[in-house]
Parts: sequence; C-alpha cells; structure tokens
Amino acid sequence: MTSSTIFSGVSPISLAPEATGGGNSPLTLRDMLFFLRMRWHWIVATTIAFLAIAGTYLLTAEPTYVASTQLVIFPQVSGSEAQRAFAEDAFIEGQLEIARSSDVVGGTVAALDLVHDPEFVDQTPSLQDRAKNWLMGLSPQADTPSQDAADKGASEAQPQTEDERLHDWATAKLLNMMDIRRIGSSTIIEISAAASTPQKAVDIADTLAGQYIQKNIAMKANAARQYSDWLAKYIAEQQRGLAEAASALASFTSNPRDQFKLAELQSATDARRTLYENTLNQLTEAKQRITYPMSDATIVSRATLPLSKARPRSTLIAAFAAAVGLGAGFALAMIRHASDRRLVRPHQIAESCGLSFVTVLATSKRTRDGQPAPFFAAGTDGSIAIPGMTELSATVVALRRKRRVVIGVVAVNRGNGASTIASELAVLSSVSGAKTLLIDAAAQNPSLSKTIAPHSLSGLVDVLDNGELIETAALPLSPTLKFLPLGQVDTVTPAIRLSSRRTQLSFAELKKEFDTIFVDISAFSASPDANAIAPELDGVLMVASHGSTSIDDAVRVIQTMRNVGAEILGAVINHAPKSMQS
Repeated sequence: MTSSTIFSGVSPISLAPEATGGGNSPLTLRDMLFFLRMRWHWIVATTIAFLAIAGTYLLTAEPTYVASTQLVIFPQVSGSEAQRAFAEDAFIEGQLEIARSSDVVGGTVAALDLVHDPEFVDQTPSLQDRAKNWLMGLSPQADTPSQDAADKGASEAQPQTEDERLHDWATAKLLNMMDIRRIGSSTIIEISAAASTPQKAVDIADTLAGQYIQKNIAMKANAARQYSDWLAKYIAEQQRGLAEAASALASFTSNPRDQFKLAELQSATDARRTLYENTLNQLTEAKQRITYPMSDATIVSRATLPLSKARPRSTLIAAFAAAVGLGAGFALAMIRHASDRRLVRPHQIAESCGLSFVTVLATSKRTRDGQPAPFFAAGTDGSIAIPGMTELSATVVALRRKRRVVIGVVAVNRGNGASTIASELAVLSSVSGAKTLLIDAAAQNPSLSKTIAPHSLSGLVDVLDNGELIETAALPLSPTLKFLPLGQVDTVTPAIRLSSRRTQLSFAELKKEFDTIFVDISAFSASPDANAIAPELDGVLMVASHGSTSIDDAVRVIQTMRNVGAEILGAVINHAPKSMQS
C-alpha cells in the first residue's frame, strides 16, 4: 500500500440477488458499452496488427501491371438463326481455347525470350509464389515435365534439357499471369497479361494476340494444305477417268453404229470434264488459301500502357485487413471477456455472495489536500482527502446505528488498499463527531503503524497484556480520533490472541468509550488473522482490487469468513477506473 495513490470517487450500489436475474439476464446496451470500455484495446490492437501485416505486404510486394488487347472474331457459321447463335458460341469458345493453347503461350515465351526473364524462371521462388503455385496446382520447376512428354505418356517421356525445362516453366508461369475472356455476348475477346512493369505487360498482351492470329492462320493453312493434297489426288483420278471417257468417245465416233450410245458417251465425257474443271478450280483456290490464308480474328485495340498498378490493390487489401482485424479483435475480446475471472463489475460479487452493498472506489494520483502527505499528516481538520468517500462513510454510519460499531477491514490480497480505506473511514467518522478508534492489527504489513506512529513505544501487543496501557498506547490524532498502533509482535499475532478472549483488551470495554472502532486486518492471502478475529467483530468490510482480484478468490474469502461466524457487511472494489462511476 502506498500513500501516493488514493481514491477520487466512490459509487456505492445496493444489489439484491433476487433482483439481479441471475446469469440469464438479457444483454443490454449498458453491458455492450461496458464490454467495449473494457476490451476496446483488444479490438484496436488486433485491428492495428492486421493493418500492419497488410501494410508490410503492400510495401514489400512487387507491383503488378495489367495490359489488355482486344480482338474481334468472325465466326464462319451458317443455318437458321438459332443454329447460328449456338454455332457462334461454340466457335468463339473454341477460339478462346486456341488462344490458351501451349503453342500460343509457348510461342510468346520464345518471341519475347521470357526463358531468360527472372520474373518467369526464378530459381528461388518466394513464399508468396509457392503458396500461389500450390493453390493453383502448379508444380515446382524441377518436377515440371514438358507438355509434349506428358502427351506421349510417362513411359515414353524423354529426358529434358535445361532449356526445355526452363521453357516449360516459363510457359506454365505465363499461363498463370494471363487471362482471356469474351466481352459480354459479343464476338470480341480480350487478352490480358500481367507483369512487373507496364511495358512488359503491353508486350506480352500484344505478342499473345499476334501468336494467336498466327496460330489461327497456321491452322487454316494446314487445313487448306491437307485439302489441297486430297484434291490433287482426286484430280489425278478425275483426269484418268476423263481420258478414258474421251478415248471411248473418240473410238466410237470413228465408227458410229448406235446414235444413242454416242449420245451417252458424249454426255459422260462432258460430265467428267465439268467435274474435272470444278475440282481444278477448287484446287487452285485451296493453293491460294495456303499461300495467303485469312485469319478468323483481327486486332481491334492494341494494349496501352497501364497508368496504375493492378495488384496489390492497396485500398481493397487495407479495407479487408481492417474488417478481418475488427472481426478477429471482437472474437478475441469476447473470448477474453467470457473467460476473464477478474473482478470488474460490482454485481459479480453481489450476485455471487448476496451482499447487501458493494462500493466502487476510483483512484487518482493525489493525496490529502493535494500534497504527498501520508495518511493523517494533513487534513484531520475535516478536509476530505477522498472526494466521494462520504457516501461510503454514510453507509458505515448506518451500520453504527445498528450497533455494528467494531468494523474490520480486510483485503483479499496485499496491495488492495484496505489500510488506506480503514484510515479514511476513521477520519470521516471522527469528523462527523463520533469518538473513533483506529486499530492496526495487520501484523504481516503494519503500514499504518509505520506511517502514523513509527516511533511509538507501546501498541496493541502491549495492551493485550495490560489493559491500562490503552490510555498511553492510543495516540490522539484529533479531539475525536485515536490510533492504536500494532507494537512489537513476537510469535502469535494480536488478531489470534484477541480471538482467544483471554486478553486484557476487550472490544466490549472499548465500545463504552468509543462510538466507532475500525480494525485494520492483514490481507486474507497473507495471514489467517482474518478468520481468527472476524467472529469477534460486529462486521467485516472486504476490500478487493478492480481488474486484479479474482472473483473466485473474493468469493472464497467471503465464504470462508462466513463459515467461521463472521458477518460480511459489504465489499469495496478499489482501484477502479473513473469510468466505473458513470
């Protein structure tokens, strides 16, 4: 206990257990405000932690820029309107898959020489890249087989060179960094590419579009070449058939015997000639398509330099981190609030122990009359050192009218401030005109004796052996206030000796001289004195520390003293924040 920390206010309450509603009382706005007042630092700290993590990521993450190239596709479909719509969708979906093919992506890797770009073939990928690759199903570089070897089967796969492995890795990495989509229900598709610099993103997007067009042209040229080869074989057959028909017609014409036969041979020859000429025209057109094929798509808008980074999205990430931090903070705060067994609200102990009143004292860093004076060094003339202490004193006066004039003050643990409360109650009692005696029976920590009467020659210990010494041992502090220090304790504490009722000092005799007697008792956790002397008193005030004393310890102290016959008058929750008075 230190004299530099005292109380600036008091808020007594009186709670009956029957009126509290138990633990099933509904959640009120006051409860929620109390929860926020008690746990706001958990919520704020967790939110700040998440924002700090997000800020660290935003500061260290490499920015990503996205550029897009748009192309228009000309579907080659026919049929009814419904058939054309269905065929058009299927055609465009097919073109999207062609644009995603390994030939197009691999061609882009080769055209831009991405094999030697650290962004695509980094030998030591970061933790972020590893997590992203794992989520997307991308295998590590050392285990990535080439697409060709995978198509042939594991049994036929040939050992890859380092260049092939790097090419496959860069191709797979580029697949993760690009996106191809159809814009609405139109025939326009958009090819987007992400990169660490704006210009690289533009180059990749435009190259992907160019590689797709080249792939489309190559596919049409290859189809035309196959068709041309088939037409060439077919023309050779038609040419032989035409020669045979012409030879038969010439042989029959030189010696005609049947005009009907002649007409038939003439018709067959003309039909073969027409078929031959049509096939020859188709072959010519096919050869033209081989030398000058037309693509099914053309570029509508080339990629432009992005003005800002696309990822990471600072605002979105910060908002998400704040939302998650708030949620996590509320969750942690509620867990902490539900599991917190510290004494923070008056009704906790009032409901648990059925006390008639519970008083809350707020603390402040000042002393009596604003000076750092210990206990009674100043202010015994009636000045109030603890604003609001009058309410607690009025409650004690009401107890005195019920003949409870010997009141003990015991703390649950050391440092709860029981000695200070006892001394201030004695001051206020004496100021009211009542003859008051303050007894220091705290053998474990006699702070009152050390502070008020450090050089006293006799005390409570001596009075127990010789009752007549009370006149000299009790020091007058004011006309209506006397203080009886502890004295020199040998083996048995004065509290235990008083409980034997075989001493020269009797509380019954003291009541004839004094109107009110306050006894400062050692903390319950430090000494068994409270159990010994409490039954000899008219009542006991228990003192606990707000936010420090466990509700379980407070309940145990009260129940233990009740078991030995003590009457618990009430409880004082000390060291509470000033907000508890609201």
